[in-house]
Amino acid sequence: MSFEHLRDGLGIGVPSPRLTWRLPQGGRAQEAYELELTRGGRVERTGRVAGRDQVLVAWPGAPLTSRERVTVRVRVWTNDAAAPSDWSGPRVVEAGLLDAADWHAVPVGAAWDEDPEADRRPARVRKDFHLDRPVTRARLYITAHGLYEAEINGRRVGDETLAPGWTVYPHRLRYRTHDVTGHLTEGANTIGAWLGDGWYRGKYGFDGGTRNIYGTDQSLIAQLEVTYEDGTTASFATDATWSAAPGPILTSGLYEGETFDARLHDPGWATPPGAGAGDWAPVRAGSRDLDTLVAPTSPPVRCTEEIAPVEVTRTGDDRHLLDFGQNLVGRLRVTLDGPAGAAVTLRHAEVLEEGELATRPLREAYATDTLILSGRGPLTWEPRFTLHGFRYAEVSGWPAALTADMVTARVYHTDMRRTGWFECSDPLVNRLHENVVWSMRGNFVDIPTDCPQRDERLGWTGDIQVFAPTAGFLYDCAGMLDSWLTDVGLEQLPDGTIPWYVPVIPGEPMWTPIHPGAAWGDVATLTPWTLHQRFGDLDLLRRHYPMAKKWVDLVEGLAGPTRLWDTGFQLGDWLDPAAPPDDPAAGRTDRHLVATAYFAHSARHLALTAAALGNDADAERYGALADEVAEAFRHRYVLPSGRMTSDSPTAYAVALAFGLLTPLQRQPAGDRLAELVVEDDAHIATGFVGTPLICDALTDTGHLDIAYRLLLQTGCPSWLYTVTMGATTIWERWDSLRPDGSLNPGGMTSFNHYALGAVADWLHRVVGGITATAPGYRKITFRPRPGGGITSARTRHETPYGTVSISWEQTATGLTADVVVPEGCEATAELPGCPPVALGPGEHVLDTAKLATKAA
Repeated sequence: MSFEHLRDGLGIGVPSPRLTWRLPQGGRAQEAYELELTRGGRVERTGRVAGRDQVLVAWPGAPLTSRERVTVRVRVWTNDAAAPSDWSGPRVVEAGLLDAADWHAVPVGAAWDEDPEADRRPARVRKDFHLDRPVTRARLYITAHGLYEAEINGRRVGDETLAPGWTVYPHRLRYRTHDVTGHLTEGANTIGAWLGDGWYRGKYGFDGGTRNIYGTDQSLIAQLEVTYEDGTTASFATDATWSAAPGPILTSGLYEGETFDARLHDPGWATPPGAGAGDWAPVRAGSRDLDTLVAPTSPPVRCTEEIAPVEVTRTGDDRHLLDFGQNLVGRLRVTLDGPAGAAVTLRHAEVLEEGELATRPLREAYATDTLILSGRGPLTWEPRFTLHGFRYAEVSGWPAALTADMVTARVYHTDMRRTGWFECSDPLVNRLHENVVWSMRGNFVDIPTDCPQRDERLGWTGDIQVFAPTAGFLYDCAGMLDSWLTDVGLEQLPDGTIPWYVPVIPGEPMWTPIHPGAAWGDVATLTPWTLHQRFGDLDLLRRHYPMAKKWVDLVEGLAGPTRLWDTGFQLGDWLDPAAPPDDPAAGRTDRHLVATAYFAHSARHLALTAAALGNDADAERYGALADEVAEAFRHRYVLPSGRMTSDSPTAYAVALAFGLLTPLQRQPAGDRLAELVVEDDAHIATGFVGTPLICDALTDTGHLDIAYRLLLQTGCPSWLYTVTMGATTIWERWDSLRPDGSLNPGGMTSFNHYALGAVADWLHRVVGGITATAPGYRKITFRPRPGGGITSARTRHETPYGTVSISWEQTATGLTADVVVPEGCEATAELPGCPPVALGPGEHVLDTAKLATKAA
């Protein structure tokens, strides 16, 4: 049993959380279910409810009230069992604070004067309190203006980092609920929190960044609620009685890094009875619209892996260069001893240039952490309020010999559940897929970012729009992306314009003021639909429908009666490899061809969304609009000869993949696309728009062999070129690192950018052979299409219903495949040269030679 898209029901912010369960093994198909709720000592049962629903099923009882705990169980009747199943294991869901009236905490922070335009030393805040009776339950509801890390009696609360994450703070600030019963003791207690600037008031963005985007205060908002054994309660909330003092963190920034002076740190600062080192003074209490506090819908950012350096090289001037063998996002944890006042500096970069850290691609993100030693013995330290994108680190000032066991790279990202795996007989393709996974991990840090290392790290709408199908296969990202899409809707302009990136921050002169742009703005229509298809969440589709409709209505107005979106600023096929380094939008494809194609595509998906929601009038209206735009597209951009006005791979790919051509035009367009790829010796010639589409466009027009040639090309530019150059993540540019080992001279040269890795969706569906043909994978098609010399592949995905997988291998007589269909689902196998085969839940072994003989 799970609640909404959360693994843990503690502190849920939905009064009526939807329920999901998986059928018992061998259950095959559910005919009915019964839910049991235990609340306040009462047991409530639904009785037998007929139906197949088992994913995001409506809450069966009265809505939760704030702080209420309910234990939930389910049992099911399946079509092959006369009696119901056993009851599932009990799962507890507990509501957070669901109403602003539940809060009485106020923001508290340092009261000393600060220069809002300078680096500011972060504060710590604390409060002593007394518990005179044994405690049976304690909850901490906590958030901040900025970032926080809490302690109670010297013990850290939770394991998340960069909390509370980044949302459109004026409208939504997340709080998290922690069970801190085990942190408390009868008698004297202390609660405290480290504070950091983060996105709230830190310097963030382009060209030197902007400070104080959301405010100048750095404040904690916390409410500790205690229930005693006798049933009475007490609450200790942030208010004017708390104290603040400068902490041992001297400076901290997401781009800049962190400086920590261990001489100023007393480990007992958050323990009773003393106040620890520092000059503690009354806090300044602020204000907050408590209606804007919301519970999270996805896991927080956590450390998910630790990596030791694979090589440590000492330079002639006593620096150490560390290679972790993997481009990652995180920070270093070091263990060392040395004299008081000695400074150890840690610098980070993704690649090397002439044996040194290549820091130019970082632009103004200095990515430098500094530890000043206390001289009081061995110390283990890690920064708190920063993250870096790096494979290499340079350590200077280390007081003795440095060995690999003294430094660990800790990997951080939103702690989503992994749900998708792929591997095949080609090791280069496997490494490509691993690179996609690592780029997703590095860029799903609370929001879906473009890159994790330079002075940017923004929620670019176009990047996730093209990558969402891949993301939805690899990880359970529905809750995270649903939250981010909520912020997209909040940032949508009154006229319907979708910003280039969300949350919005200053971006003059190119990105501010905001203009509507195709492919980026279409995240409003396409990404909710993708999430609905992958996770079966119709309510998600319903929540974001107004945003999608406003976007399409805006573009309809911009296009006017011609139905051609042929005016305004557009990025086109961004980062086409033919574009010059200083003008990534100057690709081979007419930008307004791309814009009109996306107009048709979004209108079509809005019609599909309306139909799924039962809005027949809108479905008819936007379906007709999509037809009109497609016809206008053909008249403007398809020549009588069948070629397109932009004779480029992206032009043909979007026309084919978006269904904009007539049946008579499709095959000539596919043939011309194949010709262009072959003429270029199967080097990639597409950017952010064309790259996710080109392999499907080739495959669907009978050119699977050319799609494989494109996939397996190793020359520059190509997907596997990056692999042969040692890439361990997806690059922003096809030639971020050039064949001679030099860096691309462009100002945008990231080595961790997931957009061009959207080809992994094709790997999963076409090479691997798994396609969802009904929302949430309720229906599945197994259709592997081998080619390119790849002789086997294994693909697995954890659907909402359970595990779906296929493992196929070519044999002397054809192809064999082991497939697994989840309980409650149905599938069709379409293997090469064989008629379709219907499959029920369970494991099946298929052999094309036998199937073909049987069909004959």
